[in-house]
Amino acid sequence: MNRNKFAQLIIFVIVAIDLLGFAIILPLMPRYGDFYNANAMTLGFLMACFSTMQFIFAPIWGRISDRIGRRPVLLVGLVGSTFFYGVFGWISTFQADQLFLGLAPLTWLFLSRIGAGISGATLSTAQAFISDSTTKAERGKGMALIGAAFGVGFTFGPLIGAPFVGTDAAAPPSAWPGYIASMISGTALLIAIFKLPESLHKGSKPASSHWLNLSELRTAISKPTVIPLLATIFIATLAFAQFEMTLPYMTKLIGMSDRDNFYIFAYIGFLLTIFQGGLIRRMIPKLGEFLTGIFGAVCLATGLLLIAWVASDLSSSSEINPAHTTIAAVTQDPAVLEEMEKRGRELFPILMMVLPVSVLGFAAVTPALQAMLSLGASDSDQGEVLGVGQSMSALARICGPIAGYGMLELGYPLMPYISGAVLMIVVALLLARLKNMLDRRTAQTIENPDHSASSPVVATTQD
Repeated sequence: MNRNKFAQLIIFVIVAIDLLGFAIILPLMPRYGDFYNANAMTLGFLMACFSTMQFIFAPIWGRISDRIGRRPVLLVGLVGSTFFYGVFGWISTFQADQLFLGLAPLTWLFLSRIGAGISGATLSTAQAFISDSTTKAERGKGMALIGAAFGVGFTFGPLIGAPFVGTDAAAPPSAWPGYIASMISGTALLIAIFKLPESLHKGSKPASSHWLNLSELRTAISKPTVIPLLATIFIATLAFAQFEMTLPYMTKLIGMSDRDNFYIFAYIGFLLTIFQGGLIRRMIPKLGEFLTGIFGAVCLATGLLLIAWVASDLSSSSEINPAHTTIAAVTQDPAVLEEMEKRGRELFPILMMVLPVSVLGFAAVTPALQAMLSLGASDSDQGEVLGVGQSMSALARICGPIAGYGMLELGYPLMPYISGAVLMIVVALLLARLKNMLDRRTAQTIENPDHSASSPVVATTQD
């Protein structure tokens, strides 16, 4: 194995191991926050602060790595992940009313999440490492390793965390998931210290991905085909973020234990890996980007409505209405707890049956929209337009949990899923309208080749 391929393998191992830790913590965060007396709106901000820190610090880490190298930045990130996951585990041993340094456990949860977000904002640096270590012809395969690392992390992270939590829906937080996540990130740190080489060289492409800025925005909005695509990327990511971030809370509302919750997230990671790596990769060349995107939007809308149906009895259950009280308070009543656990056992297999519809939809719509955005931009504008697309996704991941938990706070436990379904219908309609517009433009171009549009036309690949 040559030096560059070995370096790519090491970065894959490091990113995958670090994401294992992240995937262990994510399904527990809103449940632990609820135990520490957070209301639904506070949970929304707790879930959003990680993405906010990543949005802010990813460009900063990228610029620093351009100056001092990729290796030290990745090492610092792994040190931070190891420490802050450990803080999460340690604070999970506290009682709800126990203080440390004058701060409540909920405040420490926020601090651990903010610190983990800052430390974990090194993905662009890992991508730059791949870019440094590959030729243009190998770049796609190299970047696919990062995608594969996500699949490994989000599938196996919850499976690793599951044995360390209980099957009791009213069980207090366990410290072990945090400690396990910390040890896993510590393992990645040790591998990086002893095996990860420096990839930065004189010909390296800058890693400094950046925040949404006016020059990029002007480039994007100057193209009529790009504006609706950016809107659909934001809306689709917002709808899925509402679903994904409120799911751990919803599963607890219907009586599922922390262990069952881990299994659900592992199942989602497995489905996403299978769908994106197999079915969707073959579907786009056959149906084309537009039809794949419309199919994905309709699937995701249908799946979200099915999830709302699974949880439909929450709307009539006032004793566990998140607008009135926390789940931790409700489960002090043995009769309510027994009813919740019975309901959780009944609904678990049903939820597992309907989840593939939502996951298939998101697996289809996301790459289709990204491909359309790239095809809708000229070669010279690819960086600017795709940069705006990434910013739209990042902003949606921040807004998603705030919007979802805001609806819970108002006493509408089904609205994150119903509103998400409505948003995805809007996406399908936007894509259908855009396809008709581009079909007409293509027909006009064929009829009048001398007056072909100067802006790029989004092509669709079909057999």
